[in-house]
Amino acid sequence: MFHKILIANRGEIALRVLRAAKELGIQTVAVHSTADADAMHVRLADESVCIGPPASRDSYLNIHQILAACEITGADAVHPGYGFLSENAKFSEILDAHNLTFIGPRAEHIRVMGDKIEAKRTAKRLGIPVVPGSEGAVTDDVEAKRIAAEIGYPVLVKASAGGGGRGMKVAKTEADLSDALANARNEAGAAFGDDAVYIEKYLAKPRHIEVQIMGDGKGNAIHLGERDCSLQRRHQKVWEEANSPALNVEQRMKIGEICSRAVADLGYSGAGTIEFLYEDGEFYFIEMNTRLQVEHPVTEAITGIDLVHEQIRVASGGGLSVTQDEVRFQGHAIECRINAEDARTFVPSPGVITHFHTPGGLGVRVDSGVYSGYKIPPYYDSLIGKLIVHGRNRVECMMRLRRALDEFVVDGINSTLPLFRDLVGNVDVANGDYDIHWLENYLANKD
Repeated sequence: MFHKILIANRGEIALRVLRAAKELGIQTVAVHSTADADAMHVRLADESVCIGPPASRDSYLNIHQILAACEITGADAVHPGYGFLSENAKFSEILDAHNLTFIGPRAEHIRVMGDKIEAKRTAKRLGIPVVPGSEGAVTDDVEAKRIAAEIGYPVLVKASAGGGGRGMKVAKTEADLSDALANARNEAGAAFGDDAVYIEKYLAKPRHIEVQIMGDGKGNAIHLGERDCSLQRRHQKVWEEANSPALNVEQRMKIGEICSRAVADLGYSGAGTIEFLYEDGEFYFIEMNTRLQVEHPVTEAITGIDLVHEQIRVASGGGLSVTQDEVRFQGHAIECRINAEDARTFVPSPGVITHFHTPGGLGVRVDSGVYSGYKIPPYYDSLIGKLIVHGRNRVECMMRLRRALDEFVVDGINSTLPLFRDLVGNVDVANGDYDIHWLENYLANKD
């Protein structure tokens, strides 16, 4: 087991990793920018190192500074959390060259799955169902029109690199395709430095379903069920739940077994999430995230398995703590991402939180790094915290969520709490009857 872990992140995820490490008896190092000097993870870590000014490129993305912090403190492993350097293959390789352990998958797997075209090829080879589309990057309009005609309109033009909805355009007819290609290429080139795009069949009303997997890097892997992340705004997840209201036990186990078998064959190490669009009973692979997901707590709630503990165990060579036969799914869990944003316009709302009170009680968990008097900086994402609620079934879970949202207090800044109070009372949401377009349609009609 590791002696000391440096946490190369900030906010609630840094605190989440810190707690897991402490439970395993491992010392912790927090790194922080000057803007995060008073952050909770900095206060609670055994040691802390300032690694630069507020801008991410000068601090949390500064590999040289993180390496220096490892050397100063004697850390022997680095947990990247999510975002920042968590899916940076070069960072993993540099740590390895300095005899430091990256708590995550091998660089080759990060690199393969970070390229959407190569990831799709790999998924198809491993037996994972994929969306019909081009085999690789589309290089000209003639080829694009031929492929689009074969799979049928509407089609989706997507950037090979990156994510978050950037470099993604829909062409409803052949007349739209040239503009969609040009716009997607321009956007992808500006955002990711890579203008390669590919084409997929556009699904009209799909759900976003993702399967959580864990591999030991030695040919063994398990799945921990699925999460439904269909409530999204601008391709950003807002509300996640496990299990999905759309799947039955047979579907859940079938797609889970496909995914666990695939990552075992890949020799994958650590946590990963295989994401799908799901429509009319069929799953279509869209990408694999080679890191811990923001929404991992709902999986922990229904399985009782600490995913960060598992990451650390695997990275230290200890292997998985459970076999697939030992995984038990119990109840239902929902997570709401509460952001420092206006609930109607979603304009960021940095500033001082004058009063912060979190709900409690049976089945209620709040992952947050803020406190009363904390100043939300304007330099990073706007996440205040995550409210995670667990119940014996979805009805109980929704009732508990309603109660917990009523107790939650964030004063001094705007937050998205009012949005979730609306959603928990909506009939479609209560019935689990929604797709990836539902929330944006709801918000558009509400204005």
